[in-house]
Amino acid sequence: MFAMFVSKNKVLPRHLDLSRTGDNAIIYNNPNSLLKSIVTNLPDLVSLDISGTNLAGGRAQERHPKENGFYDEGVTDIPGLASRVNRPLEFLGLLNCAYDACYRHHIPAKKIAGDASEEQILVAGQAYCSREPMIQKVLNDLFQIFRFSTCNNTKLALDVLMEAMRLHLKVKHIQVSGSASLFYIVKGEHKDLFNMKMRRKIIKLLIDAMSLHSTDVTMLRNGCLTLIHFKIPDDVFFAYKRLAVLLLHIVGQDDQDEFVQRIGVYLLNSLACQVDGMEKKLVGDHGAISTMLQVIGKRLQRSVCDEVMETAWSTMWNVTDETPVNCARFLQEKGMDLFLGCLRAFPQKPELLRNMMGLLGNVAEVKELRSHLMKDEYLIVFSQLLNSKSDGIEVSYNAAGIISHIASDGEEPWIMNNITFVKREDVLKQMVDAIEKWSLDTKRNINYRSFKPILRLLTVEHTPEAQYWAAWALANLTTVYPEKYCTLLKEEGGLALLQTVMNQHIFHRIYDLAEITINNCLRYKEGALENIIDDDDALDIT
Repeated sequence: MFAMFVSKNKVLPRHLDLSRTGDNAIIYNNPNSLLKSIVTNLPDLVSLDISGTNLAGGRAQERHPKENGFYDEGVTDIPGLASRVNRPLEFLGLLNCAYDACYRHHIPAKKIAGDASEEQILVAGQAYCSREPMIQKVLNDLFQIFRFSTCNNTKLALDVLMEAMRLHLKVKHIQVSGSASLFYIVKGEHKDLFNMKMRRKIIKLLIDAMSLHSTDVTMLRNGCLTLIHFKIPDDVFFAYKRLAVLLLHIVGQDDQDEFVQRIGVYLLNSLACQVDGMEKKLVGDHGAISTMLQVIGKRLQRSVCDEVMETAWSTMWNVTDETPVNCARFLQEKGMDLFLGCLRAFPQKPELLRNMMGLLGNVAEVKELRSHLMKDEYLIVFSQLLNSKSDGIEVSYNAAGIISHIASDGEEPWIMNNITFVKREDVLKQMVDAIEKWSLDTKRNINYRSFKPILRLLTVEHTPEAQYWAAWALANLTTVYPEKYCTLLKEEGGLALLQTVMNQHIFHRIYDLAEITINNCLRYKEGALENIIDDDDALDIT
């Protein structure tokens, strides 16, 4: 039959594909004779694909070179290719062949598609990328390489993986297998070699796959674990909304896998950190506050305080930072009830207390919302936490900040809200006593993007206790982290305001703290100038 085909075609093919796509190899009678007939009648053949067949035969032979360096024609591990021993094919497809043909040592081809080595697997990946069952096997083989050994051609492997995932987006098994290998690539030593374009392509592929297969736990686990190894939020800004919405959907599922939920909350927290108000509002618009409160509420019902609960509070702390609309959402969603519930259930959890109080500090900065904090039950808690030693000074510091902002509105809110159990003058004195115990050199676990709320308190002349907290905060931060906060303070007009405060009739301790802050910034400026001069001394034109 093949001879008849050849005789009728004057132009003989250079590329011949006889491969079969499937789990079981197609079995031909007399495979050695058939393959021999094919290559003999097609002398110009450069590419032959017999993957998924038995055409490679079932036996291997040893062969020995002659004195001139060539091999005896007819001696090869694939009998039907004897005529090509000294004129090897450019490409030979042997994937899923009967009798593991690709594992033979003497194969007359320059490139072989198979699964006997990394090189063969990558050749197969390039050749069969559009063929679902075959590329599925290739991806599984690649995963074994990444997991148990070392991939020598990571760049080509990445190209194969990404093209396969792109072409077969709806095929869950391909997405799961591909994302598993992407995890090893991204977390490995090669990740720093990726440029921004490549990072974006990988991230987009992962988001596409996770969105389409959002009910598959393995896909979500692989995707989230891979995304963790990127720089969040910097690397994902181009897809910020898509990723945020996806993660909120994942985290908010009632029956979500615990591990997936933990990674999802962690990624959301990273997304909400170090971004501007627009991104924080966007996350809030898509339900970040309600989702985090839902996660917290379910754990509180089970009396479980774990990393997920702590990170959920941290996420809300981040999304409410200088974002009043999200602060309002927290109050509207009954967040204060969960605050009190968590405080009662887990009073000895430093990370939890710090995150909760940091969030309430953001709420207290919003004038229109402070009235919601004017309840005896809340003020009693804030005053008690002034003496907290939890997480260093962080909980006590945040409690003092909340009280300072509340007190900055004067005495009237205390009267209008009928506050009876907590006297304003008593809690302010208690706050001053707490501040006096703090060390100005204390390292902090806090990150300010703006000093405007603190600077506002410096102008509150009717409540010097609030000025005191603000002055201490600035003195501490510029003492411990001058390179970060001295510049910020100057940019926001803080130095001029401190000088104005010093010229007023104020308590000597506030004056001292203001002077310390100004001197910190002057020393930092002088040090920076000296570094510039030192750099100039190193200049040379010879």
